Amino acid sequence: MTNAEHYINERRKEITRRWFFKECGVGLGTIALGALLGDKALGAMAQPVLTNPLAPKLAHFPGKAKRVIYLFMAGAPSHLDLFDYKPQLVKFGGTLPPAELLKGYRAAFINPQSKLLAPKFKFAKYGKSGAELSELLPRLAEVVDDIAIVKSMKTEAFNHAPAQIFANTGSQQFGRPSMGAWVTYGLGSETSDLPAFVVFSSGKKGTSGGSSNWGCGFLPSVYQGVLFRNQGDPILYLSNPKGVDAALQRDSLNTISHLNKKHLDVVGDPEIATRINSFEMAYRMQTSAPELMDLGKESKKTLEMYGAEVGKSSFANNCLLARRLVERGVRFVQIFHEAWDQHGNLTHDLRENCKDTDQACAALIKDLKQRGMLEDTLVIWGGEFGRTPMVQGGDDGRDHHPNAYTVWLAGGGVKPGITIGESDDFGFNATKDVVPVHDLNATILHLLGFDHTKLTYRFQGRDFRLTDVHGEVVEKLLA
Repeated sequence: MTNAEHYINERRKEITRRWFFKECGVGLGTIALGALLGDKALGAMAQPVLTNPLAPKLAHFPGKAKRVIYLFMAGAPSHLDLFDYKPQLVKFGGTLPPAELLKGYRAAFINPQSKLLAPKFKFAKYGKSGAELSELLPRLAEVVDDIAIVKSMKTEAFNHAPAQIFANTGSQQFGRPSMGAWVTYGLGSETSDLPAFVVFSSGKKGTSGGSSNWGCGFLPSVYQGVLFRNQGDPILYLSNPKGVDAALQRDSLNTISHLNKKHLDVVGDPEIATRINSFEMAYRMQTSAPELMDLGKESKKTLEMYGAEVGKSSFANNCLLARRLVERGVRFVQIFHEAWDQHGNLTHDLRENCKDTDQACAALIKDLKQRGMLEDTLVIWGGEFGRTPMVQGGDDGRDHHPNAYTVWLAGGGVKPGITIGESDDFGFNATKDVVPVHDLNATILHLLGFDHTKLTYRFQGRDFRLTDVHGEVVEKLLA
């Protein structure tokens, strides 16, 4: 047999039926199908045929919510001055708390024997539901029948960084995936032009827990949150440098993608798929991101409803951008507003914080509702813990308090116009229908269509989940 004949025989062995279907059926065929049908049609399939790790996926069962906007009030709002009115705290303000309340209690900074501090603001009942709110929340009062208030939250941490990380990842330790990462891991994304999980930050400073609040932990990094800037390019270096035109950029990306795909076929490392996705996403975002960030395309009425201003950086602008993002298929948007840590100057700062946030939060509910999106968009509002009934900072501050605090939810399968849970007469301990952090997170996943015990990822020989080994769905919250 000549060398030529030997070569031809070897090549015939390679060109098999299996090779044909692998390379032509799932290769060129998939590319053609993807081009013809588009991402939304492919998203209807239970398992995506493309290697895109963010392709839409099916949950465990049909969820009422398809997307999430999480308004995280970092620094911990005072539930006692905003949501949880306590006549007994008014009556006994300026006196020492009952000794039985303090048994085994540890405060973050103050002596637990500090005197009780009465609420600083007036409360009234609103809506058909008769929910009781502070005078600082007049706009939320307008939509109170669209939200569910939980007055019996409790957490395991009493300092900001661990409590924020615990609320968002289910663990006080660094390195666990955030809620947004778990959701995008489980559901994928409905857009190929924007990240699946977008984060904004406003307020006086960045979050105490930092990027761990929106990190991916041990999940592939494609699922981590992408922090958008409030002005200019949403992501640094999104624009091409001088001398790089569209043709050169496309040719460069094609070459890099080809090399990455060959390497992915060999080693199967999901981080390579992340890299491919990131390069292509950045390329598409050069068109999609400027259009997204242009609030000038919104009507004057909408801008006024939110209190948003074109070209400005604000919580209100971020809320409006959140609506624009979920409209475009983004799965999870989280807005961190770190401004609520009132150890002193409580009266002034709470008034300013509510002025900055109340109107936009209510506008988001109204806007989603009038667009027919509230029914399948889950909106969550809350911080990492509450504030003490005892005074700090002279007579105008409260310390960190993990035993009781308040959150509210709207849309996405949440029963509207209800208040669940109670704290004791001083707002010190949650006493009825207590909702630990893991229960809240289990409920959020349930609304999205997940059994929280089955949304897992194997790492270091163990199946991890957002709720660790805890969590019960809060049935009373479900519509």
